[in-house]
Amino acid sequence: MKILLTGANGYIGTRLLPVLLENNHEVVCMVRDPRRFAHESDFDDKVTIITGDLLNPESLKSIPNDIDACYYLVHSMSGNGADFADLEHQSAQNFVKAIQQTNCKQIIYLTGIVNDDELSKHLSSRLAVEDELKNSGISYTILRAAIIIGSGSASFEIIRDLAEKLPVMVAPKWVRTKCQPIAIRDVLAYLSGVLGNEKAYNDVFDIGGPDVLTYKQMLLFYAKSRGLKRYILTVPVLTPKLSSLWLNLVTSVPYALASSLVDSMKVEVICENDAIKKVVPRECLTYMEALALAFEKIDQNSIVSSWKDALNRGYLETSFMDQVKVPQNGTVEYKVKMPFERDAEEVFENIWGIGGKRGWYYLDWLWSFRGFLDKLFGGVGTRRGRTSNITLQAGDVLDFWRVLLADKKNHRLLLYAEMKVPGEAWLELKIIQHHGKSYLSQIATFRPHGLWGRIYWYAMFPFHLFIFDGMAKRITTYKPA
Repeated sequence: MKILLTGANGYIGTRLLPVLLENNHEVVCMVRDPRRFAHESDFDDKVTIITGDLLNPESLKSIPNDIDACYYLVHSMSGNGADFADLEHQSAQNFVKAIQQTNCKQIIYLTGIVNDDELSKHLSSRLAVEDELKNSGISYTILRAAIIIGSGSASFEIIRDLAEKLPVMVAPKWVRTKCQPIAIRDVLAYLSGVLGNEKAYNDVFDIGGPDVLTYKQMLLFYAKSRGLKRYILTVPVLTPKLSSLWLNLVTSVPYALASSLVDSMKVEVICENDAIKKVVPRECLTYMEALALAFEKIDQNSIVSSWKDALNRGYLETSFMDQVKVPQNGTVEYKVKMPFERDAEEVFENIWGIGGKRGWYYLDWLWSFRGFLDKLFGGVGTRRGRTSNITLQAGDVLDFWRVLLADKKNHRLLLYAEMKVPGEAWLELKIIQHHGKSYLSQIATFRPHGLWGRIYWYAMFPFHLFIFDGMAKRITTYKPA
């Protein structure tokens, strides 16, 4: 079959693609920016990449007419503002109009469980998208999931952050809310199992694992699996806003995502039926089995995708990759050119390993403090770490930076700041050769926005003098244990 995969750069799409290819399907991946798409496999001749923006109907004319089915995997938990639901609805409308011009026989949509009478704003928005797809005149299959447990999933990372860092938790009352978690492996099995399956046409299915748990139980079971003793005190005084701020400060999620999650965590997400088992027979993993599988992937450094790699402000924002060319005008810079006599590959491996668990080589506590301040003001902070400790590619997060360019062949790494600053910031690290000698080139570029931007730069300049110099020196001398 010829399949259209939207959201191919997303958490689910990135993992579903190899499953579809292994089943010998031809896949058309629709992305907003092909520069972010990185896929290498033995099936590359079965992958076609097209550019399309769901808010731009003209761009959707690139969708081939001869597709047999499509996956609609585009939505965002980070969207904010009064017009968010309208934009989501408009995207779905544009998509339906484009698909109606093709030979598509099935639309598959993954969404959240919406069985409660009082839904959060985001679940209500997803229900509206669901209704739009149902009215397309094309056979639909809707899969409604609770929280997804897998390496790199937002739900898993939040549970991990809370349980690993806090021996005693003072938690809001939503920790008593029940949910039915499902392993990412089972989600992928259902997504592929309903494809072309006429038993799944024009139907809606709840999908979940075998366990119905409160969020408190999920935290405690996680702690047990890691050999940790944890205590959770539930208090009624934590309002949704305070809960969102608490999640933002304690975990890696930014405030906008934390706010959306808290809003949704007040709603029970439990499967009302098990009809999916008749269509795609499967014994799903338990919660504890899903945790074990997630840590197996983490230990093997084989996290395929992460919620962190989704754009910080949601998919409706302009592509950050437009910043890959560092501007020359209206900017200020701080340059370090550090000579070294070691093998250039060894030094570049240190560049490649920067951030995350390894840190920033010099005065790491100061980087962490900067991340803490960023969190206080609603930024992303440094707790996001990095998706993988051994690989980097364009689009990855790296603490409070975003990878714009990861060029191992030419020894160059370019980062773009996602922290809250009155301007735009880039950090470039590369190895250069000059007159037979090797140098580490490190350039911090800042484009200030107005007077406050310039005040910020010059206020930080004294710190740059020793932070960046010290970092460059450590990169050229550091030897991993």
